[in-house]
Amino acid sequence: MIPELRRAFNAAFTDEVYAAYKASLEREAGCPVEFRLAETPLFLPPALREAIVGAGLEIIAALASPEHQAYSLGAVPAAFDVPRCDAHPQFLQVDFALVRDEVDPARPIVPRLIELQGFPSLYAFQFVQGPAFQRVTPGGDRLGFLLGGLDTEGYLALLRRVLLGDHPAESVVLLELHPERQKTLADFRLTERLWGVSTVDATSVEIRGRELWYRRDGRPTRIRRIYDRIVVDELVAKAVELPFRFTDDLDVEWAGHPNWYFRWSKHSLPWLRHSSVPQAALLSSLRGPPDDLDRWVLKPLFAFAGSGVKVEVTANDVEAVPDEQRSQTMLMRKVDYEPVIETVDGLRSKAEVRLMLVWPLDDPAPTPVTTLVRLSQGKMMGVDFNRDRTWVGSSTSLWPLD
Repeated sequence: MIPELRRAFNAAFTDEVYAAYKASLEREAGCPVEFRLAETPLFLPPALREAIVGAGLEIIAALASPEHQAYSLGAVPAAFDVPRCDAHPQFLQVDFALVRDEVDPARPIVPRLIELQGFPSLYAFQFVQGPAFQRVTPGGDRLGFLLGGLDTEGYLALLRRVLLGDHPAESVVLLELHPERQKTLADFRLTERLWGVSTVDATSVEIRGRELWYRRDGRPTRIRRIYDRIVVDELVAKAVELPFRFTDDLDVEWAGHPNWYFRWSKHSLPWLRHSSVPQAALLSSLRGPPDDLDRWVLKPLFAFAGSGVKVEVTANDVEAVPDEQRSQTMLMRKVDYEPVIETVDGLRSKAEVRLMLVWPLDDPAPTPVTTLVRLSQGKMMGVDFNRDRTWVGSSTSLWPLD
């Protein structure tokens, strides 16, 4: 993609350049980066960038409609129905596979929706990964990585507004389960460095009536706003007991209300009708498996780290889903990722672009802010499908500045 940038990058690439790039990110984070860092950015043509942003905003507009808002209420499990849900998510991610047009393969690469979530992503890490790639890319000072007309100060200010609300940083915490064990720890450390938001283990907070408290520099401090990073699937899978219940009527604000994790998610995909959205259906709505089952993917609506996804689906796989889980499992039309990135070893990597947006509660519409890219040479994007491979993993997009 953008052939002249790809040729220049590949010609300048060495193992030493990659090692220096990774080391620079770990220095900024102050800890190791535990997930795999891809060797290259995605050089995203501006026309494709605009197609991704346009499709993402159109999909979000559909999700924000009264019809979908009503439909989405059914996604929230009673045990995790947090009181006083906001009007819309404050953090949004829309993931697109880069594919050849199904009708006319001679056309340029187009985006196809893979997943979406009303839940935070790596907003701090992507903010430092973009400049890190600029530094190791020939002509990187003429490339951009931010969207929405933002510069670096604008990005920091917008995220500060969404993270902190009207509160001082000491009253806002990033809440996670055992954060020191999470692969995304580097993002947590950077969030604290950039915006002053401390990372707190959810198991360590203290509940006082309707209030939550934590210790900051050894001093009891009241939590008034929570940047929620708890993945409920992990909470359930590990049977973690918290000092509070999600259903408690707590006197806190949420920077990303937890209900949106369920409401705007894979649960929305069967409802959506858009040219970039592959056909999807809940198993509970089907009389039987489709005849061309090899062209479908089986996905649980809610699963931690992509567990339970089957890309080579059989009728037995479909029939094996218990009745009580069929309304929480879907079939989605398979998309064929195009291997768009030429690597230095002659192989090609596939790419998935996550459009990252924020939506302050008092803004009329969301703002696209940057991208997260995942590269793969396996059947799926996850680590388990890309073991012992290079030019795969976490990345970002760069494009020529206007």
